[in-house]
Amino acid sequence: MRDGLPNDFDPLVPETFDSPYEVFERLRRQCPVAHTHAWGGAWAFAKYDDVKTAASDSKTYITSVQNVVPKVAFTGRRPPLHLDPPEHTPYRAALNPLLSEAKVAPLEPAIRGFAAELLDPIIARGKGDICIDFSSHLPIYVFAHWMKMPAELVDALRTVGRNYNVAVQSNDVEVTKETSLELYRMARALIELRKANPLDPDEDPTSALLAARYEGQPLPDELIVGCVRQVLVVGIIAPTVVIGSICVHLSRHQDLQQKLRAEPALIPAALEEFLRLYTPYRGFARTAVREIEVRGVTIEPAEPIALLYASANRDEEVFPDPDEFKLDRPNIREHLAFGRGPHNCVGAPLARLELRVALEELLARTASFDLDGPIKQTRFPEIGALEVPLRFKRGA
Repeated sequence: MRDGLPNDFDPLVPETFDSPYEVFERLRRQCPVAHTHAWGGAWAFAKYDDVKTAASDSKTYITSVQNVVPKVAFTGRRPPLHLDPPEHTPYRAALNPLLSEAKVAPLEPAIRGFAAELLDPIIARGKGDICIDFSSHLPIYVFAHWMKMPAELVDALRTVGRNYNVAVQSNDVEVTKETSLELYRMARALIELRKANPLDPDEDPTSALLAARYEGQPLPDELIVGCVRQVLVVGIIAPTVVIGSICVHLSRHQDLQQKLRAEPALIPAALEEFLRLYTPYRGFARTAVREIEVRGVTIEPAEPIALLYASANRDEEVFPDPDEFKLDRPNIREHLAFGRGPHNCVGAPLARLELRVALEELLARTASFDLDGPIKQTRFPEIGALEVPLRFKRGA
């Protein structure tokens, strides 16, 4: 770390559910290009325009040096997130068609069944932790189904995936490493299974990657392993904390909870505002390829930059009254919850479907729910609720 750099904020201080947003508001107002000494030093962009620009400009801001702050990738490169264009592009090209709205729509009945299976026991007993008992499991069920995993790998993913999820959110480096290696072993097993018994590349993600070509050649075996490993968990962590955060908000705002329960057609619009308010990431990173100046601040190459998506989506200059929930916010689709540019979330249609079904099923199965204990907050690079104990009144 260069001498003389400021220490504008400390991301390691204990947090409550609400306290990070107070820090972000101060950063946007006082030092929108901020620096922390934590983790060997990192910059942070707090304003919407700066975050959007960095996410969109892959020639100036690359992801291949460090893709999150703090750095948690210890076990190899995992396309497409860890690569830059054009190297990342064939992996995206293989996966994009399988995650279109049209492709994921038929998954809705299965997702609804998974949600019911997980929700019914905790609602029946009148209490449960919506993250521990529900939202940390649902994405694993969904991704295993989408990837057409055999039963023995599904069972392993349910255990390993959740342990990895909790370890990352808790900044438990050792367990993160151990579970990441186990996920690599699962990825290799799935790839060997598909090599021996290929499925239709138009229907199966692993088969699509094996069939992909770049400059006429198959994709490298080890990078296919890394990509499958990335896909196994990339859609697990974010829904866990988003669902938890939504439940905190709805517990605090019973009128909105009842409105959405009475008018479920409003849920898709509400989800976009929830995604803006409770964007699950604040630590996706970029590295400038040359010296740059942003808002009068000089950043040198090799210095990591955290894109504070959760701050950008509460930027007063873009979203007036940013801390308020507004169901009819006119520019809501401008939120950055799914990123921008070449690394925008390829799974956004599946995420929206999963979140919508989860909220519909939770509201339909309950007459009300409320907080039943303290909220545990996740840490960098995610942001949101890690544990949310609730008490339920059963629906009719």
